[in-house]
Amino acid sequence: MLDAAIIELFWNRDERAITESERHYGVYCRRIAVNILSSREDAEECVNDTWYRSWDNIPPQKPFSLAAFFGRIVRNLSISRYRANHAKKRYDGIMILLSELDDCVPARESVPEAVDNKLLTEAIDNWLMRLSKDDRALFVRRYWYGEALNILAEECRCTQNQMAQRMLRLRKGLKAALEQEGIDV
Repeated sequence: MLDAAIIELFWNRDERAITESERHYGVYCRRIAVNILSSREDAEECVNDTWYRSWDNIPPQKPFSLAAFFGRIVRNLSISRYRANHAKKRYDGIMILLSELDDCVPARESVPEAVDNKLLTEAIDNWLMRLSKDDRALFVRRYWYGEALNILAEECRCTQNQMAQRMLRLRKGLKAALEQEGIDV
């Protein structure tokens, strides 16, 4: 079933929308959640909450890409779950992953900065498109899917330290590109 057909099921309030979403995107969403949470049980809850949130948000939203739509929801839910689970602990995991981007991506929290967020998104998209296919894939796998450095290093046949240096260079490149666009970092 194509995305358009699944979206139509959501718009018609047909419960098959959830079943088809799970069938087509369940593995994808679980992968994102498990990479962030390292707990199958918590990941499963986040995936189930993703279908619930989707039911509440389609309509009125009509996503262009269900993969991106579901991916964003499950990622945000997983990060929130992670923070709640580790609120009183000093724990590496996803906090290190997120902190790696702190130096080059500004945090925006208030509604008046929505325009800045759109400009930031466009600037990051443009920067990603200028990267080589390999660098773009590595950056997205690390910072969107939350994949571990050792896994990325193994697949690229390099050491974990070399992969960390490559990620550092990519983050520095992103920071420079954002500064060139006039975005405060």
